Amino acid sequence: MKWGPKQYALLFVALVTVPCLLLGGAGFFFYLRRMEGLEQGRDTAFRAEAQAGSAASDEARINVIALCDAVQMYRSETGTYLIAGPTPPEIPKGGQPVPFPHDEAFEKLGFAPGTAVRFQYQVTVKEDPVGEPEVTCSARGDQDGDGQNSVYSVTLDANGMTTPVKVEREDE
Repeated sequence: MKWGPKQYALLFVALVTVPCLLLGGAGFFFYLRRMEGLEQGRDTAFRAEAQAGSAASDEARINVIALCDAVQMYRSETGTYLIAGPTPPEIPKGGQPVPFPHDEAFEKLGFAPGTAVRFQYQVTVKEDPVGEPEVTCSARGDQDGDGQNSVYSVTLDANGMTTPVKVEREDE
């Protein structure tokens, strides 16, 4: 059988197209796997659930940092800051874990501190004197039940930089 220009063209197309399709399919597969891994990482990275024997201050410190990270990621994706909380509505008292209720804003941020928390979490946004937005992620709790609240906060500036965790009345 003698090969004509059409047969050579089909062979060329087949030799070029098949590997491209295979590479494209493999790339898409790995992209989906990466996205799945990021979602799983997001679910566990922003979680410091109240557990017996764990220090309440650890929960607050980890979660306010994770919350500000989530706020910054949301801003990177959408171009806006999202106000969230205060959640739960009442500040937990006596160091006892309370259920963390469903909150649409926290869900949009991808912030899930677990099923029970010993602090109330909130994201506030205000403009500084120059007009730049300043975000504060905070956790409030009354660990000894005396009505005085411990406050843990992290500030996120317009450039995405966070401050170290600021603590007021840690032993309250």
